[in-house]
Amino acid sequence: MSNGIPLAEALARYRPDADLGPLPELTDTDALLNAYHPDHLRGSVVKLVVGANAGDNCQRGLAELLQSEAFIDEADLAGTPVTDIDVLVIGGGGAGCAAALMAAEKGARVLLATKLRLGDSNTVMAEGGIQAAIEPDDSIQRHIQDTLRGGHHAGDPALVSALAGDGPDVLRWLIRQGMQFEQTPSGDLHTRRAGGMSAARLVHCRDYTGLEMMRVLREAVIQHRSIEVWEQSPAVELLSNELGQRCVGAVITSLLDGRLRIVRTRSVILATGGLGRLHLNGFPTSNHLGATGDGLVLAYRIGARLRELDSFQYHPTGLLHPAHLAGKLVTEGVRAAGALLVNGLDRRFIDELLPRDMVCAAILRECGEGRGIRIDDQRVGVWLDTPRLERANPGLLEKQFPNLMSRTRVSGIDPRIEPLLVHPTLHYQNGGAVINVNGATTVPGLYAVGEVAGGIHGRNRIMGNALLEIISFGRRAGIAATANNDRGPKKVTLEHVNRLRRALTLAGMPMTQRSPRVLPDYAAGGVWNR
Repeated sequence: MSNGIPLAEALARYRPDADLGPLPELTDTDALLNAYHPDHLRGSVVKLVVGANAGDNCQRGLAELLQSEAFIDEADLAGTPVTDIDVLVIGGGGAGCAAALMAAEKGARVLLATKLRLGDSNTVMAEGGIQAAIEPDDSIQRHIQDTLRGGHHAGDPALVSALAGDGPDVLRWLIRQGMQFEQTPSGDLHTRRAGGMSAARLVHCRDYTGLEMMRVLREAVIQHRSIEVWEQSPAVELLSNELGQRCVGAVITSLLDGRLRIVRTRSVILATGGLGRLHLNGFPTSNHLGATGDGLVLAYRIGARLRELDSFQYHPTGLLHPAHLAGKLVTEGVRAAGALLVNGLDRRFIDELLPRDMVCAAILRECGEGRGIRIDDQRVGVWLDTPRLERANPGLLEKQFPNLMSRTRVSGIDPRIEPLLVHPTLHYQNGGAVINVNGATTVPGLYAVGEVAGGIHGRNRIMGNALLEIISFGRRAGIAATANNDRGPKKVTLEHVNRLRRALTLAGMPMTQRSPRVLPDYAAGGVWNR
């Protein structure tokens, strides 16, 4: 049974009306995480050798990029056209749009440069909802406690307090922008409880909350006269002042013609998202095509301190079958609605609403110990028992989860009748750039918001805090970036690049790899390569 239970045998055992038996008691969560969570896989973590985090643990695939040669040097800047702007936002997802909107509202001239199209981001793929303490039996303090507990108390309490405190006003702001949310029959916002929450706090728009959020943000950005947007224009390097101690702009390229452009500015806001497309530890990912960790690389090279570089979230329920949907999420909202996780022996094995890292580790334990469901030599998973949920609540899947139903229907699967085969998928980077409550990094003039920033989620993120974070800290950074009274750079340089290059050489590090990795190697066309 070491390779799991064959699919046909598991299907024969499965009964949506069967008694699943008692839920096993989880007595040692630390032992479960240490034995089965992917962060703890042997050989996956190395020590950084150079830079602001020298000596810290880091996932190997990320460390290779952080300690790589840059794509450009001083010679590339000669004759390059220059654009001057008040605030440069790098990234066109939810965090970048929120930051750009607030900076523009404060009177700044804003340039938003995004790698793909405006809105192409992980934001549109967030299905479950956004947390905010708005119910009578809930409180901001409980939200803070849940977030700190879910992150194993590694989060920065000041950042968590700011996040939770902003929740109700973030909802009001989004509604003013035109965002739609599910309502109760009495007209109140509908909330539900998900993993790691002590109260119903998740506000949602069916199962496409992020898509609806991105719709209104994108429209607001396009319509704002003080915001200019450059699409298919990733940043390949930040710019520093003469001393290499302050961020004063960036070098932007074009995926269409490969030409470089210099942007000089008083403030840069990184909103570049995560790194799922690095496929750490060989896992599939739920992330969009551009999620290759650019912001972490650029921030580290200019001297910003990072944190929790060895901690990543693997979403418990990524689809495993059919193969072309591998890694696509089944939102946690399905489990919050009552769907159970069942192994190949038709038994529950974990409380489905525990924090994601514990649920993920438990699934990997079932697969590793032979109780998973085997498709082939490479793919083993567990059931997400959606038919049982549908039997208990007829019509619920079609009403509350139309995105899931549409995705599976085109693949010939009906979750109302057959359970979904799931397996953890690389989903979120828990850490990132060290920031304060206004999104400022340790490098003057440089801000970081959204998934590229660290300190809020600690070593595990609970559902719904990501969509809250991108608006909360996006708005905060947008306002703070306009308060920079610096007159702007007299000269832009790559002194920080030269400094890191010398450090790599002295440490005897190989200089063969270059970063950032603008798109994954398997991306079809448009890869910037110098």
